[in-house]
Amino acid sequence: MISYDKDLNVEQVNVVKNGSGPCLVLAGAGSGKTRTITYRVAYLLEQGVKSENILLVTFTNKAAREMIERVQSLTPNPSLAERGTPLLWSGTFHHIAYRILKKYAEVLGYKNKFSVLDGEDSAELIKFCLKDEGIDRKEKRFPSPRVLQAIISYARNSETTIEEVLDLKYPHFLSVSETIVRIAENYQKKKLAANVMDFDDLLVNWYLLLLKEPRIKNKFAEQFQYILVDEYQDTNKIQASIIDLLASKHQNLLVVGDDAQSIYSFRAADIQNILAFEKRYSNTKIFKLETNYRSTPDILNLANNVIANNLHQYEKNLTSLQKNFTKPELHAFADPAEEAEFIVSGIEQFQSEGLETNKIAVLFRAAYHSQALEMELVKRGIDYDYRGGVRFFERAHIKDILAYLRIVNNVEDVVAWRRVLNMQIGIGQVGAERIIEMVVGAYSNTPVQDNLLSEIGAELPARAQIGWADFLNVWRKMNLIEDKNPGDLIAEILDSKYLEYLENEFPDFRERKQDIEQLSVFAKKQADLNTFLAEATLQENFRGIDVGTNHGAFSQDNDKIILSTIHQAKGLEWEAVFVMGLSSGQFPNDRALKETNGLEEERRLFYVAITRAKKYLHLTYSLTGGWGDVLSGPSMFIEEIDVDLVDKNELGGGSVFNSDDEVKYVSEDEEFSAQGGPALGRENKKNNKRPFSFLKNIDEL
Repeated sequence: MISYDKDLNVEQVNVVKNGSGPCLVLAGAGSGKTRTITYRVAYLLEQGVKSENILLVTFTNKAAREMIERVQSLTPNPSLAERGTPLLWSGTFHHIAYRILKKYAEVLGYKNKFSVLDGEDSAELIKFCLKDEGIDRKEKRFPSPRVLQAIISYARNSETTIEEVLDLKYPHFLSVSETIVRIAENYQKKKLAANVMDFDDLLVNWYLLLLKEPRIKNKFAEQFQYILVDEYQDTNKIQASIIDLLASKHQNLLVVGDDAQSIYSFRAADIQNILAFEKRYSNTKIFKLETNYRSTPDILNLANNVIANNLHQYEKNLTSLQKNFTKPELHAFADPAEEAEFIVSGIEQFQSEGLETNKIAVLFRAAYHSQALEMELVKRGIDYDYRGGVRFFERAHIKDILAYLRIVNNVEDVVAWRRVLNMQIGIGQVGAERIIEMVVGAYSNTPVQDNLLSEIGAELPARAQIGWADFLNVWRKMNLIEDKNPGDLIAEILDSKYLEYLENEFPDFRERKQDIEQLSVFAKKQADLNTFLAEATLQENFRGIDVGTNHGAFSQDNDKIILSTIHQAKGLEWEAVFVMGLSSGQFPNDRALKETNGLEEERRLFYVAITRAKKYLHLTYSLTGGWGDVLSGPSMFIEEIDVDLVDKNELGGGSVFNSDDEVKYVSEDEEFSAQGGPALGRENKKNNKRPFSFLKNIDEL
């Protein structure tokens, strides 16, 4: 028998034993929600509920595997083990949808044994739809298959029209909305004809199956006596509707989530699913898991203070089981380079105190915020693991920009020429090779003459001349810059047709544009173009470098600093966390402020960042925010913080360490020991000054 009262706290036991009927479990960060769900399943099995009558829905395969393993360890049952799992119906929404559709797809007009398209397959099929429309993207600008895929996917998951999605997220494509609608319709027809479904189809078709076929809906609604849904705040409208249909018979629906961690609206997640749950189920029981096992009281006090500013939420007050340790610290800097230097120094100090490298993370709102930090880490020989995307200098659009700079710096760089020409309208592979042959042949070891470049264009086919003219326009502007400052060159590229290329090619073009703007600011401070390009190349190749033992053998995957966007960090935790880029205009994101409820989601994102930290938390920002010499000041979220909850430092931040301190890192079950006074993360009594005020210190810059 399971000892529930021994293994769980009072809040968790209440959910486990009283979770029948419609139940909303508001599980705060670090409150043991996974443990609670698995014990609830184990309790149901122990009470005699059959495995096939329990549906457990998760958002990741990893979460599903973890819960299955935990339930198996709690309720060893040979008969269930023979069938492979103690939970016959558990997994992600898409996994369960596939199982059901595999049996009933014919009802929707599909044949048996349909295939499932991955993202690459889906984009490839959309390419054929473009051809059917007579659209040649080498002849005129039009959304790429990946962009079209994102538009169609968002419309389906949010249950909105293509036109509404364009108006909301892609207004620059409204002029071709009718064409995009036709492509979406053709794409759907081609999938049905080929007997294939994409990931969105799995959800949409599952929903249609339940909605249009009462017999099938009633079968599963009868079968699933108990339904549990993890991360409910991340569900979209279709997912919530599916669950409502399945729960329509027994209404033993237990959804677990945290509205304060709803941060995926860009994927069509709808926070109203959790906020309006009580309205859909009038007899809802609400449980709150507010006991936090992860963070210290000081960190939780800050988290509670931050999220309290949101109006649309369920109020929660996280309390810690940990001992008091240290206040979070806030540091201001003149520019991103200084901010990066401080963070890397802090990382090195943590390492010297004995804190394992992979227990340190640096989090940021947007990918471009990490650029200066990545440069500084490489300079000091510290390897890192980048979560949430590709390292800054390895991103496609950054490599595009570097290719332009490389041909300015070295006209014989044929690799860079191929990349640049491939982006131009009307220039295919054969045309690119012909141009490269003429350019390199004519200008080998000699300055490039503008009139000869024009003559090369005259020899090209008519459609290729359009792309060549676009290229020459930016080429001429770059060559008017006498000192070839890399930052100024980048600004000219961004002011060219390349921006249009960016918009057409990438669903997240706004973020990529910000990356390039940040790169331009950074590059303006570099000595010369050749040096800048060399540094960038070293960045690209750093992943494969063995940095040796001088820096703690960081080349091993399990011993690297973690750099991550906050979105990718959700659900994870580290002993020490730096949250950087907390400048006005950067966090909250300016674009988010223009969206409905965007500010509150940005604040939830900040809350998620704070609650990733277990013992040490450092918040940093630069006064210029990375955009040249324009003063931006701290984020509005920083201004909202109760000054008594953080240790603030004067402009420049100094060091978080005092030179006469001697400290060591200690494990959670040890008392903190130090000799000589405060160090990283502890209240600095030597510098017990008034908190830093942006307005007060402008004149000191």
